[in-house]
Amino acid sequence: MREPSHTHFGYRDVPVAEKQKLVGGVFSSVAHRYDLMNDLMSFGMHRLWKRHFVASSGVRRGDRVLDLAGGTGDIALLLQSVVGREGDVVVGDINAAMLGVGRDRMIDRGLVSGIYWARLNAECLPFPEASFDAVSIAFGLRNVTDKEKALAAIYRVLKPGGRVLVLEFSQVKSELLGKLYDFYSFEVLPRLGRWVAGDGDSYQYLAESIRRHPSPEVLKDMMENAGFVHVAIRNLLNGVVAIHRAYKL
Repeated sequence: MREPSHTHFGYRDVPVAEKQKLVGGVFSSVAHRYDLMNDLMSFGMHRLWKRHFVASSGVRRGDRVLDLAGGTGDIALLLQSVVGREGDVVVGDINAAMLGVGRDRMIDRGLVSGIYWARLNAECLPFPEASFDAVSIAFGLRNVTDKEKALAAIYRVLKPGGRVLVLEFSQVKSELLGKLYDFYSFEVLPRLGRWVAGDGDSYQYLAESIRRHPSPEVLKDMMENAGFVHVAIRNLLNGVVAIHRAYKL
């Protein structure tokens, strides 16, 4: 089967080869204001979602976990408190600026043991088969060019019985909330991005990328096609975000 020559970058169709560079430009631009913008955009809710994501992950003390698209390290910090000294957390991100922000923050806090940093592409993970007990990706899968390749790569590096955990923006269930959410996403966020991060276009893209992300049911099918079993979906805040969890036999 011939691979597609074009993909989406927000609402634009672009050559597949260009999307990675375009997404990289977005995150390089906003890296140093990324967490502040997350706090402002979500009114701090993203921290609660991430805490719940890790608390309900089933990750245990001593586990080895790969956190993809984890550049600024907030998920890694939560995971490290669960796996303890006996475990490891590898933070993987394709963007050097995001990794730099996360690594510097951890060093400033004196957290240098048990957390490792790797610049990588989620579509071709540079680890042996069966390397990790769990792989997490929070608010990053929608930015991956080829999600099927990424899911296949995650499946390969998981140990038998290991789990994949995806936290991502989803589809709002309420019609009224959906209208308010659309207004906020397309009228408020780009302005906020321009005032705080000096980049409204990147936040316009991020709003568009949420709308282009597969529905929870389609993502479930994609995960099953990659070989995962027992795929479960949990919606939070009326579908604003969703957690997908699945296992490798």
